[in-house]
Amino acid sequence: MRLMSIASGSSGNCIYAGSGNTHLIIDAGLSGKKIENGLKEIGLSTADMDGVLVTHEHSDHIQGLGVISRRYHLPIYATAGTIEAIMSSGTCGKIDPALFHEISADRNFMLKDIEVGPFRISHDAAEPVAYRLTEKVCESGLSGDAPAVIDKEERVSAAVCTDLGKYDDYIMEHLRGVSILLLESNHDVNMLEVGPYPYYLKQRILGEKGHLSNETAGELLSKVITDSMKAVLLGHLSHENNFTELAYETVKQELLMRHPELSDRKFSMEVALRDRCSQLIKVS
Repeated sequence: MRLMSIASGSSGNCIYAGSGNTHLIIDAGLSGKKIENGLKEIGLSTADMDGVLVTHEHSDHIQGLGVISRRYHLPIYATAGTIEAIMSSGTCGKIDPALFHEISADRNFMLKDIEVGPFRISHDAAEPVAYRLTEKVCESGLSGDAPAVIDKEERVSAAVCTDLGKYDDYIMEHLRGVSILLLESNHDVNMLEVGPYPYYLKQRILGEKGHLSNETAGELLSKVITDSMKAVLLGHLSHENNFTELAYETVKQELLMRHPELSDRKFSMEVALRDRCSQLIKVS
């Protein structure tokens, strides 16, 4: 399983995830040119993608969706609520309705050799989901409307989980056991509270349908980390209410406070940036 953040932040999000045979984009919140340039760094093109998995309809997750779908005719996988919101908003311009494939939370499906597992998140969007991806041993790929998955031999998993105001047992269950985790670490609560945002926006971000703080991200990570987790990317940082070193150190301290034994463990954690690609993480 391979994962790379092309860009992640409050201004735009696009994640590459793939296996030996399958290449996917999770969200397209950048310009088509930036997505193409990011993929070029790992020897790929947007034309190589097998589809786009959309988490929700906010512009920082879909602003490039119309361009790449029209140019490359990529299948778009999203929930019914998200599809309706995208089509009605006009943010992406005209998209061929035939490119949309409706999916549902907790109904896994196969895209070639990757099992895609959408799961619900709490955010102020129509029908948002996060994704767990598991590389499988499959004899053939499936396309078209997403079918129910048939049990296959599992390999490694990755999860992309951002834009959630809270977590619970359901969320933790979907994150446990992954090898690679991209987890939201959106803001520092103190910076947000004393910053220039209007009161209603601060309340939205801090609310149950907002975003995870650095402290909450560290708390969540400490509850789902297992021996199988090899790499963590902290993502969706706010430009105004967070910065790279603060997010990293806060999450690290929360994690080590609950798991001091991790100080001796080989474990990779980095912060995904809004203006450049992360390293390509590979786990087999």
